[in-house]
Amino acid sequence: MEKQGKTKVNVKDNFFKQLWHWYKERRRIAKEKRKKPKTFGEAVLSWVKTILGALIIVMFINGLLVASFVVPTGSMENTVMTGDFLFVNKFIYGPTTPQIIPFLNIPLPYIKFPGIKEPERGDVIVFVYPGDRDEIKPREFQYYLKRCVAIAGDTIQIVNKKIFVNGVERPLPSTGKLDPSEPLSPFNKWETFPPGRGFTRDNYGPLRVPKAGDTIYINSKNWREWEYFIKKENQDVYFDGVNLIVDGKPSNYYIVKRDYCFAMGDNQDHSSDSRYWGFVPYENVVGAPLFIYMSWDTDIPLFNIVDKVRSIRWGRIFSTIK
Repeated sequence: MEKQGKTKVNVKDNFFKQLWHWYKERRRIAKEKRKKPKTFGEAVLSWVKTILGALIIVMFINGLLVASFVVPTGSMENTVMTGDFLFVNKFIYGPTTPQIIPFLNIPLPYIKFPGIKEPERGDVIVFVYPGDRDEIKPREFQYYLKRCVAIAGDTIQIVNKKIFVNGVERPLPSTGKLDPSEPLSPFNKWETFPPGRGFTRDNYGPLRVPKAGDTIYINSKNWREWEYFIKKENQDVYFDGVNLIVDGKPSNYYIVKRDYCFAMGDNQDHSSDSRYWGFVPYENVVGAPLFIYMSWDTDIPLFNIVDKVRSIRWGRIFSTIK
């Protein structure tokens, strides 16, 4: 019995000794490999792998949690200024898989997950631009920043620059502004959405913001108004002069598939917004700005570093957007 017991102990000791020697040998080999000088090709490949790995991590963080966004225009002044750099909460309206390839701005097929909330009246939102009024798909992928003034099912109207939602006036935000010196183009009524209604920048609507399940009755008089809105939802739709042909079947109406909101800039007289290119699908809304982490004059070239630094608006840094 004692011999058998000793034999078991010896076998066990040998096993652990062999395991320890094997571990030390693996470490020695790995250490030698690290010390071994790399060829130029191996060094380049290593850097490429590191950069690609970092890009993938950034893309997923950008899609799921927080993104960085620089404001390119003054359409939201003075709420947000040209040259403000924002951190955007992308979790609130539903995180997504990566939407674009960083730096190349190439759009990717993406999946959007459920969010904490849907856009509400008064929210400042970041969204994927849905495209111009008379185009089915946007020519390039762009993020826009506007204020949601009306949501799906609301009726929007502007009377002499005053905004009314469901008959109730919604005052301009305290940080917004009007420009009485900005004249209204005589062609403005031909540029607004929907085409043919004759709405203008300052007198618009009334117009219902579409909600999923809404029925739009189509005839020869209003087809032009709704043509591109409908085709953005379903490209297999056309009007033959008498009937609307939906998925190959004649009809006189179209059922809206998605919820939409109506977005406007706080700099009301200097904003390209839903008055001109139409509604924003809820699924295009990707985030809400958290705070400004940098702000400077984007018109000053970066090589003029002294003036660039002098243009920093220190008072705006870490301020929140309301």
